Amino acid sequence: MQGVLYVSHGSRYATTKSEVNQFIADVKVEIPIHLQEICYLELADPDIHQGINNLVLQGATAIAVIPVLLLRAGHYYQDIPEIINQQKAMYPHVSFSYGQPLGVQNRLTSILAERIKETNRPIDPNAKVFVVGRGSSNPQTKKDMEAIADRLQAFIGVDQVEACYLAACDPSFETMLEKAVAGESAQIIIVPYIWFTGFLTRFMNEKVAELDNHGKEILLCKHLGAHVAMKQALRDRVIEAVS
Repeated sequence: MQGVLYVSHGSRYATTKSEVNQFIADVKVEIPIHLQEICYLELADPDIHQGINNLVLQGATAIAVIPVLLLRAGHYYQDIPEIINQQKAMYPHVSFSYGQPLGVQNRLTSILAERIKETNRPIDPNAKVFVVGRGSSNPQTKKDMEAIADRLQAFIGVDQVEACYLAACDPSFETMLEKAVAGESAQIIIVPYIWFTGFLTRFMNEKVAELDNHGKEILLCKHLGAHVAMKQALRDRVIEAVS
């Protein structure tokens, strides 16, 4: 019997967990599979071991492990595969497949353009636009984020669109924001490439709130969230992994 295990990052905030759970509940109804469970990499329960065990106890003999992640980085390449390999030894009668993160897709980049539009402010042609990602020591993350920034630039027709990061790699969000405030652009647009609310979205809000903007217009856009295109993209990754 086929099972699906959604592996989300996890957060210490109850509101984030509720947001993730509701998002995945909306995706589940689009998947014609009875056995579907959610688990977390850290900071929340159940963990991956418990999630797999829950599916096996319900009769799963095949499990598609779906990383609820935007990009390919350490969790995707190392952490999740290591646990899957451990579980294969524990459950030799169960076959495992491993899905892909959402990756770089035009339909996801279009959400960023939509988030900018939702500010109801005209875009200055000389605006500084920052696409802000979580960050990772894995070089693939920077390649993907730069590709997303290039695609957004084409979507909105603004020359100065750059990727920056909240952790683990450069340029940092804080450094780029400070430089932009000291620079010549009258408008700064911050577009989080972040899936759910949590520590990182709160951090960005705090940094913008405490900043002396020197008369600049600073627009902090909404995160990706529960946009219908995000749900469609995750649904497609489940179907790929199962088939």
